[in-house]
Amino acid sequence: MLVRMSQHNARALGAEELILSHFSLAPMHDIEERVRLAAENGFSGIGLYVGQYIELEKSGFAPFGLEELLQQHNICLAEIEVVSGLGVDGQGGEKAALFEAAAWRIADHFESRYLQVIGPGGEVSEAARAFGLLCDRAGDHGLVVGLEFLPFTDIVSVHHARRIVEAAGRSNGGICVDIWHHQRGACDLAAIADLPAEFITGIQMNDGTLLPENSDYYTDCLTQRRAPGAGEFDIAAVVRAIRATGTRVPWSIEAPSTVGWANPEVHIAALATGMRKFM
Repeated sequence: MLVRMSQHNARALGAEELILSHFSLAPMHDIEERVRLAAENGFSGIGLYVGQYIELEKSGFAPFGLEELLQQHNICLAEIEVVSGLGVDGQGGEKAALFEAAAWRIADHFESRYLQVIGPGGEVSEAARAFGLLCDRAGDHGLVVGLEFLPFTDIVSVHHARRIVEAAGRSNGGICVDIWHHQRGACDLAAIADLPAEFITGIQMNDGTLLPENSDYYTDCLTQRRAPGAGEFDIAAVVRAIRATGTRVPWSIEAPSTVGWANPEVHIAALATGMRKFM
């Protein structure tokens, strides 16, 4: 049985706490470095990519070595990323089945709070069905689910994500609001501020240039993000819009950056200090 020694309970994290998203660091940064940097910079928890967790299981480090590491640094494993294709009832296929099973193991052992989900989803009715069934399975393991809108999938904006979440009608199912995909997508602050509080289950903050630095959207978003306040996005306006909803979920900082990855100590410190200026 898991005996939690950390003061940070993932399922009790509030609106003033920060999570270090998995993709703020690169695959070359191992789990020990991730947890250490999160703790040293005042993050309450980390996000973890399911694929990395599976590798940690294969090496024998997870779950118990990881549990000990998190307890040592007083950090929780708050977020699980990412199930694609809306899971096994959608277009996710065998990979989604593998990742779902691992996500449930993570949630059961570490009492994680949140599961990130992406498309493609297909027609709204089809996507809502798959999303709803995934939420049901996640709920059996104590998780809330965040559907991330991505301009490079067929769930391109907060408007589309909201239609799916509303049609699914699950109390633990909501939307992940990522400022990057808001800014580079529909860029509709009013639509974000209009979301019911319970519809925002995840938040991902970062910064960037108003014009893409790489013409390929996918490459740009996975290599060119910056710390909040270090780019040209209107961070303060997005924070106000999110807070206007009344949501109380923690703030995850997701800023994949080839420049930042080369100097992770400076990069992660900048993420934490930058975001706190807007809170």
